[in-house]
Amino acid sequence: MISADRKYSADSPPLSVNSCKSKEYHEIKLTIKTNQTDQRLDSYLARQIGNLSRSRIRKLMDEGLVTLDGKIVKPSYLVSMNEEVVLRLPGPEPSPLTPEDIPLDVRYEDEYLIVVNKPAGMVVHPAHGHPSGTLVNALLYHCQDLAGIGGEYRPGLVHRIDKDTSGLLVVAKEERTLAGLAKQFKKKTTERIYNAIAWGDVQPPQGRIDAPLGRMKRDRKLFDVVKGGKEAATRYRVLERFKLFSLLELQLETGRTHQIRIHLKHAGHPILGDPQYGGRNRRLGPLTTAQRNFVAEIFEILPRQALHAGILGFIHPKTGETLRFESEYPEDMRQVMEKLRTENR
Repeated sequence: MISADRKYSADSPPLSVNSCKSKEYHEIKLTIKTNQTDQRLDSYLARQIGNLSRSRIRKLMDEGLVTLDGKIVKPSYLVSMNEEVVLRLPGPEPSPLTPEDIPLDVRYEDEYLIVVNKPAGMVVHPAHGHPSGTLVNALLYHCQDLAGIGGEYRPGLVHRIDKDTSGLLVVAKEERTLAGLAKQFKKKTTERIYNAIAWGDVQPPQGRIDAPLGRMKRDRKLFDVVKGGKEAATRYRVLERFKLFSLLELQLETGRTHQIRIHLKHAGHPILGDPQYGGRNRRLGPLTTAQRNFVAEIFEILPRQALHAGILGFIHPKTGETLRFESEYPEDMRQVMEKLRTENR
């Protein structure tokens, strides 16, 4: 807890607001120590208070929780030497979601962020039809050091992967880290590599799929390649060829919903097992009876899309360290690939 009587200056290290589920207000007092005459108050406070983003600072100012020499001022106010700032910070509101003791495959964790390897079948965030059993429910239980996001006690989701896609996700524990990661994702400086088993003999052996995406008119829950849609680009490389399928490495240039799944369908090579984008039955027609039986056996092993988020790389927003994680293929994909290799012989 931050003492209401303690004062801070620009010579002090950045403040770190401890997590607290209480609705009590914690007072932070700062004395402005800067010779710069063009510093906005919101920018100055964001640099001085370690885990509050600039947008969060502005929201607190709009709510009248920040005063300068006893007066409420705008975020654009230009600070001067020796002015006194008082910020009344409310503790994070309790999350309406229920923490659940669900096992997590944690690949990295510190006080700022956590990297998890999500299993297929787990929804990332509660939604209609999935009120519990999600990654967020598990993180609320696992992470006892959440500092709050936007005034609420919750983890900060930077990106998501589909329920039936397995693989790596990074989640922020506090606002500044969330903002730093989100900036990297927006600027496309992160490394995100997926692996997929796609129908057919994908040619050429490497390339780029550039096709804009938007919602389908007939089903607003699904997406498709549409004229005037949002820019979307995916790079691919063939890693291995089988009689009916290709194992691909795919790198996202953009991160649209269902992007890889739609792009591969658009290219004529939907992902094996994808129930929404042509991967389960669309291509069974031309197969022989023996091939159809073989594919049916594969579906028994892998009753989902064969898509895995295998590599995730980014720069740690707090430490500046380059972090890179690799996740092995899940068991169902490993079994299918072994079966495909056996059939190739």
